[in-house]
Amino acid sequence: MWRIKIAFTIIAVFFILVIVRLFYWQIISSDKLSTLAYQQYFSQKNVPASRGIIKTSDGFSLVDNQEAYLMEVNKNDLKISPDNLAEQVAPFLADSLNVYIGKDKNSQATDSGRIYIPTIDEIKQTIMQKLNSAGGVWIPLVHKLDREVKDKIEKLNIKGVVFLSEQKRYYPEASMAAHLLGFVGQDYYGQDQGYFGLEGFYDRELKGKPGLYQQEKDAFGRPIVIGQQIQDNPEDGRTLDLYLDRTVQFIVESKLKEGIEKYGAKGGLAVVMDPKTGGIIAMSSFPSYAPGLWYQYDPKLFKNPVVADSYEPGSTFKVLVMAAAINEHKINPDTKCDKCSGPREIGGYTIRTWNNQYFPNTNMTQVLEHSDNTGMIFTQERLGKNNFLNYLKAFGFGQPTGIDLQDESSVELRPDREWLPIDLATASFGQGIAVTPIQMVTAVSVLANGGRLMEPHMVKSVETDSGDRIVIKPKIVRQVISPQSAKILTEMMIEAVDKGEAKWAKPVGYRIAGKTGTAQVAIAGHYDASKTIASFVGFAPADDPKFVMLVRLSEPSSSIWGSETAAPLFFNIAKELFSYYGIVPKQ
Repeated sequence: MWRIKIAFTIIAVFFILVIVRLFYWQIISSDKLSTLAYQQYFSQKNVPASRGIIKTSDGFSLVDNQEAYLMEVNKNDLKISPDNLAEQVAPFLADSLNVYIGKDKNSQATDSGRIYIPTIDEIKQTIMQKLNSAGGVWIPLVHKLDREVKDKIEKLNIKGVVFLSEQKRYYPEASMAAHLLGFVGQDYYGQDQGYFGLEGFYDRELKGKPGLYQQEKDAFGRPIVIGQQIQDNPEDGRTLDLYLDRTVQFIVESKLKEGIEKYGAKGGLAVVMDPKTGGIIAMSSFPSYAPGLWYQYDPKLFKNPVVADSYEPGSTFKVLVMAAAINEHKINPDTKCDKCSGPREIGGYTIRTWNNQYFPNTNMTQVLEHSDNTGMIFTQERLGKNNFLNYLKAFGFGQPTGIDLQDESSVELRPDREWLPIDLATASFGQGIAVTPIQMVTAVSVLANGGRLMEPHMVKSVETDSGDRIVIKPKIVRQVISPQSAKILTEMMIEAVDKGEAKWAKPVGYRIAGKTGTAQVAIAGHYDASKTIASFVGFAPADDPKFVMLVRLSEPSSSIWGSETAAPLFFNIAKELFSYYGIVPKQ
């Protein structure tokens, strides 16, 4: 009897274990096992989406896509060893695999990472590693191959090596507008990733959404012709329509190159904005690089100086301080400076004018005309510390402008309580305060736009793959000064151009509002008098501005003064723009 009980118990336990196991397989692990089974019956591949195009205001593609190829290997059809395959194809790939950005998983999206240019031996090792370690039948080896390389490898007649069509970035205008465009490299996982400029800022919109192709396969991993096929179509990336005018961009780049060479500068930049919308019409800086060949350049060149570099603006800053004082009714154009007869002693420091010339009882318009530092200290003192600091913030300094380009930076303003009288004095004429070029041109556009601060923007509208267009409306950030104050400053700036040091270069018959700037470069805690940043900022035609423009030259060697370098370069560009826009001189 006890034997029967033991047998019954064993059978019962066995059935319980079977039921538990079945419950585990069918309930708990159902999803996992179903997925594994599905993978045995189906092969699947990602179907890449076409990356969005970037167009200028006239519909021309500054960035497009061109045909490229993915090299794959079918391991079941491959009749040679991985070592032999790598030995045969590596020499043809040496010029095609030097496009890789290695990044740590925790690094920021704006980091440039490291540029990696593999040797032929490293290419061989990579191919063998992929073939020996990857699961599945189809092994992708190399993306973005040119037709020329593909054709050379196909002539080797290696069975099992196939090529699939894909796309890679193409820049029809080569290096034009490189800094504002950015480029496409690869992320940590080998996927296309936009870096810098528009490619980085709008990467999510540009890359689209990949599709998925699934096909039933046999036990050897070969597709079953009459088997089930499932395809999820990709969603192509969106197209960006810019404010950028291709003709103006060409003019700016050509003249900027000429100016850098003529004045022996280490580099330079120019940015042209529509003051009414905040739209960027042109933006250029040198030295530059070619986005399609970015891997051949020093990574230090990738960041856009217009949005990423900070500098002391020098005398161009004076028009903003003057605007604040006029808007607060602390001065007017005819206000006399009773402290402009000689150098000023402030906080143990002696402050002089740029040419050591002084004009007793000069008025405020003449202060701008002579670029008088002592007159600007007088203006700041009339304005007062609190008003001065409030207007700095109102004009947008100390915070990013919000422009749609990756890597915009901004130098924070020091806390209000830390501003000493000497700091306020030097800042009134643009020293001891750091700004970015985009902040400066955006702030001056306030004077050209009835006192309104606009958010600068590159993209005017976005087109979806279905043809819908999303318009990005111009954004007014705030009213900084009154329209009347803006008009007063405009007239004062016109006088500064017509009677200032750069009047010899001004185009005849045009009303141009502007201001030169010369700031010494700070090195190791002191200023180097022989190294300067020369700049000119202004807008025209002054009565109905078509554009506001900043030109900046770094360390010009022919002359350290903005009036002799940046100003004539500004006027040379302006002449071309007047002709392009059909703006005729007034007699």
